Amino acid sequence: MKTKTLRRNKVNIVTLGCSKNLVDSEQIYTQLVANKFDVTHEAQQDDAQVVIVNTCGFIDNAKQESIDTILRYADAKDQGLIEKLYVTGCLSARYKDELAAEIGNVDAWFGTSELPRLLKTLKADYKHELLGERLITTPSHFAYLKIAEGCDRPCSFCAIPIMRGKHVSVPADDLVKAAKNLAAKGTKELILIAQDLTYYGLDLYKTRALGDLLNRLADVEGIDWIRLQYAYPSGFPLDALDVMAARPNICKYLDMPLQHGSTEMLKLMRRGITRPKTEELIQTIREKVPGIALRTTLITGHPGETDAEFEQMYQFVEQMRFDRLGCFTYSHEDQTHSYSMEDSIPAEIKQERADAIMELQQGISYELNQARIGDTYKVLFDRTEGGYFIGRTEFDSPEVDNEVLVPVTEETYVRLGDFADVKINEAEEFDLYGDVV
Repeated sequence: MKTKTLRRNKVNIVTLGCSKNLVDSEQIYTQLVANKFDVTHEAQQDDAQVVIVNTCGFIDNAKQESIDTILRYADAKDQGLIEKLYVTGCLSARYKDELAAEIGNVDAWFGTSELPRLLKTLKADYKHELLGERLITTPSHFAYLKIAEGCDRPCSFCAIPIMRGKHVSVPADDLVKAAKNLAAKGTKELILIAQDLTYYGLDLYKTRALGDLLNRLADVEGIDWIRLQYAYPSGFPLDALDVMAARPNICKYLDMPLQHGSTEMLKLMRRGITRPKTEELIQTIREKVPGIALRTTLITGHPGETDAEFEQMYQFVEQMRFDRLGCFTYSHEDQTHSYSMEDSIPAEIKQERADAIMELQQGISYELNQARIGDTYKVLFDRTEGGYFIGRTEFDSPEVDNEVLVPVTEETYVRLGDFADVKINEAEEFDLYGDVV
């Protein structure tokens, strides 16, 4: 029995996981709005008729969060707070049958490439004319631009190809059109995302075309920053670095997950590169783009990682002095190559190793930030919080990197979503403090 009146034709989309999932949710959002639905994203109240949960299935913690969210809305459906519950995304693509057997009151399950079927279930038309159009859920001044779907890499630990399929590049013309549409709506920063940016174009143009794409996007009027996330080190297209160095609106920033610092572990992980080759690439990147901020992610506790190999990774981080770094503990994912190996390293050892890496990085980040005191940077302001205007330099991506904090005072004028020059006068491990010049 219903406990409240639901707003007819209202849909709430709940997004879990990475920015690539967020783009998928925004595409659902755009299609439904075009079909005259009343749509919200992660609404606080259960006043929608329909809830769509866009799940993540990357590692254990993400899978559990997705399952907990599905159960939360399944319970809301039992209580009459919602009428329909649909589940899409990576977890649904990977474990649809198992989940359906365990959670009976989900109305339908969809994979990552089944948007037309999801819309049909909602009695909505898939509008092909919306190609290049997208309503964004981020603040209007920045948006994610997914340049490819899926992945062809054979990494031993990763289930993404299982969930999202083979690499498929988005045609450059379509991406330029999307960038122009976003710029016309006030977007100043484009964050390019894919499972692997560096593979872009191989399927369409028979060559790595990231550099050409960057040049075309940099020509789009109104886009002040273009940021690159999720590059792969093996086969890196060096011409993209030349474009980055030449075009002032391409941020001197590169997110390149390296996963380990031991050649033996890189071999077990099937990364197609050695530590010496990785170090050579990092040196080349820093030479071609002076002042670039390098972000990476690492994994501790992969099967076969000995104390000696972990020490090699620790020394690698000490030596490379990455500007930004994240560290994950290994998750034993079924259907992956690593799943055939014994997951023999205890969880507490994996976590101790990850904590050691992050403690090391904290010290490196503090030293790098201290060196910025007295310098002035162009800052894009995202929000206000705790008595501060909070923004980012070109060296920082939203949510995962350092932030610049400027005190809110009567004399300080900052417009959110816009740029200002800020002189840094104080620095902590992961935050910079300054005043508008």
